[in-house]
Amino acid sequence: MLLTELLHPGILESLAGSGHGARVLLADGHYPASTATGEWARTVHLNLRPGLLDVTTVLDVLLRAIPVESAHVMVGPEGEPEPPAVAEYRSRLAPAPVEALGRFEFYDAARSPDLALTIVTADIRTYANLLLTIGVRAEGTLTPR
Repeated sequence: MLLTELLHPGILESLAGSGHGARVLLADGHYPASTATGEWARTVHLNLRPGLLDVTTVLDVLLRAIPVESAHVMVGPEGEPEPPAVAEYRSRLAPAPVEALGRFEFYDAARSPDLALTIVTADIRTYANLLLTIGVRAEGTLTPR
């Protein structure tokens, strides 16, 4: 039996095979996961019904399993206010830098050959997508946080 709260076999396998610089995409329920992901990435679907499970919930579990070096978020067209989910992500990921990308820039970043894992959620918030870059484990630590 594992002593971690992260129990999903596919997610654990993908993260265990990922290293520094690999990326993890947490996709909302609107994201085109069949066409806007890296060629080598494993896709895990956690979208049982709209609103169950959201990106923030998945992020909270991942932050206790992996170190995050940086992140990218998707934002709307210039002039639109920052999506509420983005402020949530910035707060949880601090002090890691979080860079905003427009929709199509975000899709291009998610198509990177460094994308190791896509987790499709049922988050119904607009622009709730998050692209994490895995960092390095600090010497002498058992858990990243």
